[in-house]
This record gives sequence, C-alpha cells and structure tokens, in this order.
Amino acid sequence: MIGIFDSGIGGLTIVREVFKQLPDRQLVYFGDTARTPYGNKSADTIIQYALEDTEFLLSQGAKIIVVACNTASAVATDAIKKRYPDVPLFEVITPAVSAAVKRTKNRRIGVIGTRATVQSMIYQKKIEMMHNDCTIISKPCPLFVPLVEENFINDPITKMIARRYLRPLRLQQIDTLILGCTHYPLIKSIIQIKIGKRVSLIDPAEQTVAELKKYIEEHPDIERQPPKNSEHHFFFSDVAPHLKQLAAQWLDTKIQPLLHRLR
Repeated sequence: MIGIFDSGIGGLTIVREVFKQLPDRQLVYFGDTARTPYGNKSADTIIQYALEDTEFLLSQGAKIIVVACNTASAVATDAIKKRYPDVPLFEVITPAVSAAVKRTKNRRIGVIGTRATVQSMIYQKKIEMMHNDCTIISKPCPLFVPLVEENFINDPITKMIARRYLRPLRLQQIDTLILGCTHYPLIKSIIQIKIGKRVSLIDPAEQTVAELKKYIEEHPDIERQPPKNSEHHFFFSDVAPHLKQLAAQWLDTKIQPLLHRLR
C-alpha cells in the first residue's frame, strides 16, 4: 500500500497521478487540514508534523511513503529517513529538479513555493549539485495555498495575485518554472498565462509518481493489492464542509473523507 501525506488537500494532485500511472495500487492518504499550511511554521514544528503523519500512514498499513508536501520534503525528509530507515521514501523535490535541469535551455530556472520551502534553499542546492551553471530565481507565493484550499481556482483575485507574484520571474527571463508546491498544479493554467507560454512548467506530481512507478517496477516483491473503490482510504485532520466537493472535483471521483485528529 502506498501512503501519501500533505499539509492539506494539495497532495491530491499526487493521488491523481497515482490513479493515472499506478491504477493497480492501493493507497492511503492523510491531509493535515487542521494544521495547514506547513509553509509558515518553524522547521522543528514541520518535522514534528511530518513524523506524526508518517507514523499514522504506517499504522494504516502503508509500505511506501510519499511526502506530497514540498515544505515537508524540504525540511523533514532527513528526519523521516532517520526514524524509518527501512521504509522506501519519496519526496517531491528531487524528481522536479531533475526534470527542470533536463528541460531548461537558457539555464535560468524559476522556483515558486511556500516561504519555508523557498527559505530552505533546497531547490537551489539540488539544482547546483546537478548543474552548477544554472541561475535559480525563487519567489515565495504564500497566498496560493489558501486560495486553492478555498477553491478560488478561477477567481479574479487569484489571477491578480498570480500576476503580481510571477511578474519578477517573468522579467528575469526564466524558461523553466518549478511549481514547488503540490497545490500549485491546480492553478496551473493561470500560472502559465501569467508567466508566459514560452516558459515550461514542471509539475512535481507527474515527476514524483513516475519515479515511484519506476521503483515499484524494479521491486516486484512489493505486495500488489488491486484496489476496489472502497479500498482507497482518505483521512483528514479536519473535514470541512467543502472538502468532499473539492476532492471529487480534482480527482474526478467521489471519496469518503475520514476524520483522524493528530495529538
């Protein structure tokens, strides 16, 4: 079983890709909606939350963990590996970086994410490890997460904020932009318009699940459990009235949100 956690509902973009690329695999999802966003929390708090999320997924039978939150991927990956060294762990940053480095032509890569993700400089460090001749321009976009969580997907205010956030990156003449938060693909069309059609967008969900699929294919011993509709489980630490509607809209299927409050 694949376990996926996120600070909220943005990680459902990873779930959508699992449905597409690994339709014969069962998954359990945990969205920490009661404590979202992680991006404005301290590193110690993010690590604590990520470890609690991982522990819960393992208790539900997960054999593989996917950290679908860029902030947790940037800040807490090492802590998770240290506590659970035998659990296969996938984060959303490395696959996105690999794709961006391969795709850029002018070596000018943009990164957008939460404040915590941008301040960690994890994307810069990983890009420089792969290609030290790249110029990385980063921009925190903290309002994108609450706008997505409130389903302001096509709202004029989202378009206005996107224009304001992305204009400095556009002026820097980037040719590749990493969507450094799993919420951001849900407003991908707006981002593309505001950054310009010549800029290639890197969706971490697509890249991460492709890496996960490759790993599973190389490890046929991993238990295969063909899922029925009732066999995927979706837990949230707070179930808001609009959550079921948003999840169904993004996944193109109905789910039954289950409440699980962490301490």
